[in-house]
Amino acid sequence: MSTDLKSVYIVDDDTAVRDAIGLLLLSHGYTVRVFESGEAFLAALEPGWEGCVVLDVRMEGMSGLDVFDALRQRASELLAVFLSGHGDIAMAVGAVKQGAFDFLEKPCRDQVLLDKINDALAVASARRQSRGSHEAVHARLAKLSPREREVMERVLAGKLNKVIADELNITMRTVEVHRANVFAKMGVRSAVELAQLLAGRE
Repeated sequence: MSTDLKSVYIVDDDTAVRDAIGLLLLSHGYTVRVFESGEAFLAALEPGWEGCVVLDVRMEGMSGLDVFDALRQRASELLAVFLSGHGDIAMAVGAVKQGAFDFLEKPCRDQVLLDKINDALAVASARRQSRGSHEAVHARLAKLSPREREVMERVLAGKLNKVIADELNITMRTVEVHRANVFAKMGVRSAVELAQLLAGRE
């Protein structure tokens, strides 16, 4: 799977704004989906969607802030960029403090919007890569036998083979075999590399 995210979702009840932003993004190679309301967007939303959602702060029905709250409740990976009228800036700033990516005051220049969306997509791509690496580590860990896990935890604690053998009531030779298996399955060459690989483990 490519880590180059280009998906942008536009949620705005103003047809002219939706069309203008949509055409701008399409002309720059983005994958675009537009929605005329927060309700329509949330009805279509799927758990696997990633990228950036451009939300108008003030809309008929659900506001952009309501939509953002719903995204947070669903633990969505989408990064939100708000479009705010001058009177809505305080609300947009509040949303950023709650975890939104950023906001832009309407009207904004095309390049400013493109830059902001590119920034958001770069963060989304980095998050996906980070998740992928964590998943790969967990997949390797899943291949370890219960005994190999016991040996690994003791290796990580800096214990010598002799101490590990005594604690687990096995021979040193068996410890060495398990240790070699752990290194092979985890794709490392030393205890230091193993510790570094698992440093970000959740």
